[in-house]
Amino acid sequence: MRLLVAESESPSEREERRKTAGRSSGEAYVDTLKEIVPAASCDLVRPAEDGAAPPGHMALESYDGILLTGSPLHVYDDTPEVRRQIEFMRDVFASGTPSFGSCAGLQVAVAAAGGTVGKNPRGHEVAFARRITPTAAGRMHPFLAGRPASYDALALHSDQVVQLPEAATHLATNGLTAIQAAEVRQGPGTFWGVQYHPELPLSDIAAAVRRQSSTLVEQGLVRDAAEAERYASLIDSLHDEPERPDLAWRLGVDRQVTNSAIRQMELRNFMRYLVEPMRSNRSRA
Repeated sequence: MRLLVAESESPSEREERRKTAGRSSGEAYVDTLKEIVPAASCDLVRPAEDGAAPPGHMALESYDGILLTGSPLHVYDDTPEVRRQIEFMRDVFASGTPSFGSCAGLQVAVAAAGGTVGKNPRGHEVAFARRITPTAAGRMHPFLAGRPASYDALALHSDQVVQLPEAATHLATNGLTAIQAAEVRQGPGTFWGVQYHPELPLSDIAAAVRRQSSTLVEQGLVRDAAEAERYASLIDSLHDEPERPDLAWRLGVDRQVTNSAIRQMELRNFMRYLVEPMRSNRSRA
């Protein structure tokens, strides 16, 4: 199986993330994909950077699945980096290769297909997206197979999908972010995406809380940097000892968050229900 991960951090943001989390967003994706599909061959590309993307959709057709990471980019900003990212996603749709995205990855796919993205007026969703609920369509959709009627997930974002494109299906929601999961179809391409982060371990979220502690203070989510550090330390401890009920209780989470296989449910469903059938169909063609 050949998989392509598209990362959209700038070089400076990539290095800053490596300092705090030990790896870039794309490298985190590759590590998780290797955990889910150990025999997969994973390539990493940076389409937001000039000249860093594969040369057109013909190259993209050689992959079994394409995955878009989260990003500090704001999709509604008209910058060369954003334009290159959206054009890359249009090539992905045109290739017909199944695609997946988390956080900004969902937003890029939505924008590429004609939907809209904006700043979330309710503020940041940090560390955990609480009480995510599948829609009527989501309860029947294989993307969310195995998820209960309400669940939490790792999250870190201030932007949201405002309006889905015409050929899209709204799959999940919660009280802070209306569109938490969606399917987007464009031409021969199918994309499954979430606003949260099934690809990340708890330790990466702890590192993100530390990186954004000043923003959390401004948002009123913590009183000061010391409180942000205490919260991040709790998340780190739960990463190290996921079976400790006291830590899960203090953070208000359950096995939907603490169990890595359950936390990765959407990625695993993407592989099982979209990538593998498409790969089989292509091999027979």
